[in-house]
Amino acid sequence: MEWYAAYLALGAVAGFFAGLFGIGGGLILVPALLFMFEAQHFPVDTVMHVTLGTCMATILFTSLASSRAHHQHGAVNWQVVRRITPGILLGTAFGALIADAISGRGLGICFAIFIYFSAVQILLDLRPHAARQLPGLAGMSLMGTFTGVICSLVSIGGGALIVPYLVRCNVTLRHAIGTAAAIGFPVALGGTLGYVFTGLNQSALPPESAGYVYLPAMLWVSLTSVLTAPLGAKAAHRWHLKWVRRGFACLLLILATKMIFKALA
Repeated sequence: MEWYAAYLALGAVAGFFAGLFGIGGGLILVPALLFMFEAQHFPVDTVMHVTLGTCMATILFTSLASSRAHHQHGAVNWQVVRRITPGILLGTAFGALIADAISGRGLGICFAIFIYFSAVQILLDLRPHAARQLPGLAGMSLMGTFTGVICSLVSIGGGALIVPYLVRCNVTLRHAIGTAAAIGFPVALGGTLGYVFTGLNQSALPPESAGYVYLPAMLWVSLTSVLTAPLGAKAAHRWHLKWVRRGFACLLLILATKMIFKALA
């Protein structure tokens, strides 16, 4: 039961930041779940894959709650969501297949590197300048496929990639965050199906798993994340986020460094 309580607390924190930054929660969930699963002595060969698959499944629920809150503030461009979704679904399925072929250590290093990339962007407040307009269906599909592959490999909702891209395409930051939150659902849907499918034939999995998705963690994390994601989305429209973003970036850097040391040990 103590692990269920830990999952509930983790879901509350991840859900709030998912709504606040439109990131889907994966940047926090993956390192935290990995440490928890290792403490529970999950099979070493698949613990990273189970972490990524479980995190992707929780984003299904977090993204719905977050995108609903942003939609109520009129901050979701649904035309962008519709155009990018086919590429997202293709990319996430392909990314899950790639992840299945990579070792747990390799996936851990890839994720840590991506955290460093995201944290530096947040810490230095590196925002692209509007330099172009939104592309047509072909361009959006290509971006969706690329985003889907990366999101599956590191189990994120896509905000770290989608938000800068939309800002560069002359979308306001407020609408970019809201739209990225909505795009998190097709990202999570394609990624979850991919991790369930690729893990079906694995024998080294914890009990109560559906492929690479550990169902108890998915359930308890999702219960609180769907409650706090709307709170984060509301805060995004009310708070001055400069110092919150910097504190969050420092937390990410600490988590990434810990993951790197564990992977190289």
